[in-house]
Amino acid sequence: MEDKSANYLSLFASSSTLICCALPSLFVVIGAGASFANLLTVFPFLIVLSQYKIYITMFALVMIVFAGYVNYKTYHMPCPADPEIGRLCMQTRKRSRYIYYFSVGLFVFATIFTYIIPRII
Repeated sequence: MEDKSANYLSLFASSSTLICCALPSLFVVIGAGASFANLLTVFPFLIVLSQYKIYITMFALVMIVFAGYVNYKTYHMPCPADPEIGRLCMQTRKRSRYIYYFSVGLFVFATIFTYIIPRII
């Protein structure tokens, strides 16, 4: 699997964790429960998704670990000797790293708002 494909898959997985699980907690924490109830009338599938939040979180974690592994392996591979292609290779690696770090941050944020904040409040 290509480096950027793994990163986009991890971004999708971490985004799904945010939507299914962290969004309800975030709305409750900021006191917008009525807004969230209105959101559920527009998007009723969020209730079904939240029933599987542990599986979605585990899937996202596996995808992020996999993307991290792919990112690490491709980081140490040589880029082509051609200057233009080599420059594009380095830009792609850098962009891929940023996508991966954004995915990890999104996952951590979603996990905190899904599992830790509700227990504190």
